[in-house]
Amino acid sequence: QSYTGEKKVCNRVLFFGNRPEGKILETVGVFEAVKQHGKYETGQLFLHSVFGYRGIVLFPWHARLYDRDVTPPIKPEPPGAHGSKEVKGKTHTYYQVLIDTRDCPHISQRSQTEAVTFLANHDDSRALYAIPGLDYVSHEDILPYHSAEQVPIQHELFERFLVYNPSKTPPFIPRDTLKAWQEKNHPWLELSDVHRETTENIRVTVIPFYMGMREAQNSHVYWWRYCIRLENMGNEVVQLRERHWRIFSLSGTLETVRGRGVVGREPVLSKEQPAFQYSSHVSLQAPSGHMWGTFRIERTDGSHFDVRIPPFSLESNKDDKAPPAGYTF
Repeated sequence: QSYTGEKKVCNRVLFFGNRPEGKILETVGVFEAVKQHGKYETGQLFLHSVFGYRGIVLFPWHARLYDRDVTPPIKPEPPGAHGSKEVKGKTHTYYQVLIDTRDCPHISQRSQTEAVTFLANHDDSRALYAIPGLDYVSHEDILPYHSAEQVPIQHELFERFLVYNPSKTPPFIPRDTLKAWQEKNHPWLELSDVHRETTENIRVTVIPFYMGMREAQNSHVYWWRYCIRLENMGNEVVQLRERHWRIFSLSGTLETVRGRGVVGREPVLSKEQPAFQYSSHVSLQAPSGHMWGTFRIERTDGSHFDVRIPPFSLESNKDDKAPPAGYTF
């Protein structure tokens, strides 16, 4: 089951291709064994196991995954403790990937074609820089395959970042431009913390990114992007109706934000389309803070329940680094 029209037949990856006589199935590659251990290398082709798009791995990140669904071992509490739940992070592999532009129109459970956004190195304080068709995926999102095509992924950065080398496995190796781009923009691309929590079979995953600082009216404004995925792990059809955020700033302010849906959508999460993902932005007049909240979820019988958004920190500890360099060549 997928959202791009692809089907698994034996071990081949098949997609619907548009031809004058109509849509027909075309083979685009052959599935490989999923890696239980280790990581995928730059140039690995894959299908996204949740959203179904074709993609290619640019490079891996090692993130700290704070999973509130994992029960820590019970330890005797020290005197004065009040039963606070400590969540320890474990190392988990995520990947920076390119999305095939042919599949973008079919990814219905995304608020937009995913883009990496940051504050451009520009005098215009309102400038927001975006690179479309970039995504962050976890190790378990990847269904690896290989293809005989020399340009199997359509994306404007594919041939700028990768070159075909049939003697290598996978046969796409990073160009110097990819290595330089990663090195220059590492502080703004790096995924460091991932937060996850499940309420009544609805799992919420949050990945925050620091974007940079702007000066405005003799004060500093700090910006973050956060990516959120909701996944229905059960069989019941539900719909996201409202969001409720609490945003705490180190300056001492606490802001409450309520609203309908998320990014103008009220997505339905079903067995056929169990996940929805979107990105948004937040700014503080302080170098750090915290966010947490709930999503109001509606069942088919009209009843509601609240799903917790795991608390996550907003940290700016990259102020000593130069602004993003973009991807001009």
